[in-house]
Amino acid sequence: MERLLPTSVQTFETLRDKGMVYVDKTAYIEKLRKKSREIFLSRPRRFGKSLFTSTLEAYFLGKKELFRGLEISEIEEKKGDGAWKTYPVIPFYLASGEFNSRIGLEDKLGAILDSCADRYGLTGEYSVTGDTVSVRFFNLIEKLYQKTQSPVVVLIDEYDNPLLKAEDPEQEMRNRELYNAFFSVLKDQDRYLEFVFFTGVTKYSKVSVFSDLNQLKDISLLDEFSGICGFTGEEITDSFAPEIEEMAENKGISVEKCLQEMKEKYDGYHFSGNSKGVYNPYSVINALSDQKLGYYWFSSASPQLIINRMENSLITPAQMESGITVAESDIMDYRIDDPDPVPLFYQSGYLTIKSYDEEFFTYTLGFPNSEIKYGFYRALVPSVLGERDAQTGFSVRDLVLTIRKGDTDALFVQLKSLFASAPYMTTKAASYEEVWRNQIFLIFELIGEFVACEQHTSAGRSDIVMETPDYVYIMELKVDGSAQEAIEQIEAKGYAEKYSSGKRKIIEIGANFSSSKRNIDEWKVR
Repeated sequence: MERLLPTSVQTFETLRDKGMVYVDKTAYIEKLRKKSREIFLSRPRRFGKSLFTSTLEAYFLGKKELFRGLEISEIEEKKGDGAWKTYPVIPFYLASGEFNSRIGLEDKLGAILDSCADRYGLTGEYSVTGDTVSVRFFNLIEKLYQKTQSPVVVLIDEYDNPLLKAEDPEQEMRNRELYNAFFSVLKDQDRYLEFVFFTGVTKYSKVSVFSDLNQLKDISLLDEFSGICGFTGEEITDSFAPEIEEMAENKGISVEKCLQEMKEKYDGYHFSGNSKGVYNPYSVINALSDQKLGYYWFSSASPQLIINRMENSLITPAQMESGITVAESDIMDYRIDDPDPVPLFYQSGYLTIKSYDEEFFTYTLGFPNSEIKYGFYRALVPSVLGERDAQTGFSVRDLVLTIRKGDTDALFVQLKSLFASAPYMTTKAASYEEVWRNQIFLIFELIGEFVACEQHTSAGRSDIVMETPDYVYIMELKVDGSAQEAIEQIEAKGYAEKYSSGKRKIIEIGANFSSSKRNIDEWKVR
């Protein structure tokens, strides 16, 4: 019987009622409660934040039948008479809504409060006409406590969505001001609260909840919570063995090879300095459901905000590939007016932690896996290589097939066409050489998804080695030099020697790029 995978389900109760496959994260509930009464967690979109928030809601409501067979059930049973205590819960799920006006955000918050009041029989008792949403929130917490004689749990999922979805800075500021007043209620009503849990993609530095709540614990970078969202390798093999075996059989490869391909595509996220890597859960579940390794997470939303921020910064594609260093104090600090896009890149899931320097409190960030790397490079094509190419045919496939055939004439024509349509200046590059460097890097990194490709750049030159089953290409590319000079450098440096004993044909290519023509003006093959 085919198992049900939760490809679009974010509600714990629905998932359990329908018997869907569930990767057990419930042990983290007890860890959270021991850590703090007020918690903040940042993770990228579609990483399981909403499902975990829904799991917390079911837990605090005492729906123990949903947790049968899960880790938290065993933990609760050891508590004896103190097991499965129930609490009133106010859940704010803010992933959807109209947030381009202050009224839109007020209406969303007000509707949530009214719905909660109705569930507990408090309709008409907790507010009067003219009350602000902040006053209604204040009153509802107190009324819930008085009616149930239990402290209140407040869950806020995707708290930052109304700020990120605001279309202009002024609207973002108005939404932020409303938030500051609304969530300051949590500080005033602290004596009536049992547990507060915030999730979001970003941590806004100017939202006062992060300063008003004295005990709000940010667990986003802590080793012990690095696996709270996403799947570890062990969780994948334990939970999805039938689907992995089916995919391996369909692809005609071993289970081990299939797992390795999944690891390269979807693994590699690190949310603390010393944590194990985790897989993107959205991509894994969809890949196993469809039985193919696609670009699921990357294709689920437009990265245009990320691309725009990169275009207006000094960051290059090569820097993102080699690694970007950022201070620990900055990695979680998001400001809409900050010219440095790196914190947003990390929080949004396009970069992840590669290493941590304990001496200087710095993180090195890089791409987590091939889905993000090549998806991001493809998204850069319009700005780096020109809109026309993105629409009518910058074709990695055509370039790869040409390289595999050893057709250097066709390769020369294709590359010239690409550079002819590229924009005059990209990002904040100060010279043609910087523009050229970005273009060369992007083209050959995209080729590298299909052909073994290694490239090195320095002032005025770039050397590239590409390997196929039949050919080894050794390319020396110069700016405002000569193709002859490039060919001579290949010989002088002995680049081809390590490949001379093999059976593959070695193709040496020297090319020169003219800054005045903004294209290749010489090309020699040997």
